[in-house]
Amino acid sequence: MAEHAKRSPAVIEVSPASSDQESILANLLELYAHDFSEFHDLELGADGRFGYKHLPLYWREPNRHPFLVRMDGKLAGLVLVKRGSEISGNETVWDMAEFFVVRGYRRRGIGTKTAHEVWRRFPGLWEVRVMESNDSAHQFWARAISAFAGETIHSVCVEKRGEPWRVFSFESKGMP
Repeated sequence: MAEHAKRSPAVIEVSPASSDQESILANLLELYAHDFSEFHDLELGADGRFGYKHLPLYWREPNRHPFLVRMDGKLAGLVLVKRGSEISGNETVWDMAEFFVVRGYRRRGIGTKTAHEVWRRFPGLWEVRVMESNDSAHQFWARAISAFAGETIHSVCVEKRGEPWRVFSFESKGMP
């Protein structure tokens, strides 16, 4: 007889990050940039860090929202949300500026649950951008967004600063 306990569902927390947690976000952004450097030409600084110059703005500008993601109380990722489209310039669109789940926590539904939670918190039009070369991220977002919207949402190809991107556009009705 197997002696394994039935696993209870993971508790996912998406909580606003305070300014005293900026260094935690900065550390997670280094891991994110390292992963992202596989698809995008990112250079390490002289200090051995990629850096994220916009991070301090998340506590200075009211239309930017930083979040930490925890699974069962353990740090698992981050989300940076901002108002304003990087593609169309529409200032009313919500933009998923950065989204990161630590590798050890991927493929467990954490990313999808986190994204859905964030979209429910910010009703309105949304855009999610994915580099053309990042096929696994494109597949993730296609599934997560379509599940959230209740219908298949297709991305469109756009070029930004000479690089090809896939952009998903959809609407969040807010909290159920």
